[in-house]
Amino acid sequence: MNILILGSGGREHTLAWKINQSPKLTNLFVAPGNAGTAEIATNVDLKVNDFDGIKALVISETIDLVIVGPEDPLVNGVHDFFLQDPQLVKVKVIGPQKAAATLEGSKEFAKEFMFRHQIPTASYESFKATDLEKGYSFLEGLKPPYVLKADGLAAGKGVLILNDLEEAKEEFKQMLVEEKFGEASTTVVIEEFLDGIELSCFVLTDGKSYKVLPTAKDYKRIGEGDTGLNTGGMGAISPVPFADKTFLNKIQTRIIEPTIQGLKKDNLPYVGFIFIGLIKVNENPYVIEYNVRLGDPETEVVIPRIKNDLVELFEATANQELDTINLEIDDRTATTVMTVSGGYPETYEKGIEITGLENVASTSVIYHAGTKLKAGKVFTNGGRVIAVTSFGKDHDEALKTSYENIQKFHFDKMYYRKDLGFDL
Repeated sequence: MNILILGSGGREHTLAWKINQSPKLTNLFVAPGNAGTAEIATNVDLKVNDFDGIKALVISETIDLVIVGPEDPLVNGVHDFFLQDPQLVKVKVIGPQKAAATLEGSKEFAKEFMFRHQIPTASYESFKATDLEKGYSFLEGLKPPYVLKADGLAAGKGVLILNDLEEAKEEFKQMLVEEKFGEASTTVVIEEFLDGIELSCFVLTDGKSYKVLPTAKDYKRIGEGDTGLNTGGMGAISPVPFADKTFLNKIQTRIIEPTIQGLKKDNLPYVGFIFIGLIKVNENPYVIEYNVRLGDPETEVVIPRIKNDLVELFEATANQELDTINLEIDDRTATTVMTVSGGYPETYEKGIEITGLENVASTSVIYHAGTKLKAGKVFTNGGRVIAVTSFGKDHDEALKTSYENIQKFHFDKMYYRKDLGFDL
């Protein structure tokens, strides 16, 4: 089977690493990929939204299956593009069609979906630039902290949580009137603040049946003790120690089941991953957001724990035969620690050489997030650079191994959080 993965991050390298282990695989391509995927697949210099370029590649390499890593091409309708093209219609795509991808593409759409299907979430209202005064009044009626969300895609940076009312009003105005997040903030959702501990739940669905993948907890803030700016994720742990059987059962009955049924009722065809961002408030789960793909860096701990052949799993998903698969999960804990460029998530340099990767012991697996291969050497090519994943009997043991192996490679101004799991 010839397979194409779209994307260039740690998520895509992890998927490539797992797919590469399948006896069903013939050729693996990653577009555009990174230095890590280059070792196990053929990288193709194509942007994820270059649908015509992707079509040409799929035809020339007789691709059977396309796995869409990031949200952007899904929200832009890459799956629909395949379904509407007579030359591509038989190619299987893992990732929802455009209408369903709006669950991530619009916070307002997602909130309306949750309220319509009685899925527990924070109360909210949404506003446009003409509703500035109404938005101020709504903020005045809330208790701090105040949660502001850009409606559209803002690369994980469109959510602000502020304690001061005047600051919240000013940011609200910046988002709407001065387009702080560009087109993403032409609508802004204001939510009540939910106080609790966050976790992520992953579901793979073929549109009829579904499989619940391992839970994970990621760490978004750049600073230790969860301080500082939001990032794409500084590390992750799976499973989540505080998600016991009773709590997982609540997630299943109150959130996953109504989500899957809601997609069917609303006629939103869905083949792929649903990533549900959750918060645990007084033993009850609430949805913070939906994502229509796997999370990163959660992929780096969730996928290694799946024992099944991933190609077999994707084939069953594409053919609506997921109910025939018995999902097998590794009982051990997996942790990943993300190393990032100095200055990230603000300005940082690219093109810094990474040395010593060959010294990392086999007790950890390295996943490239933002790297580039040049003349046989590996260089940084993003804010988040290398993820180091390890197994252990619990998160402390697994983290210890990851931290030990991080010492074995280096790039200038490399930074990582040394306190993951501090809140467990």
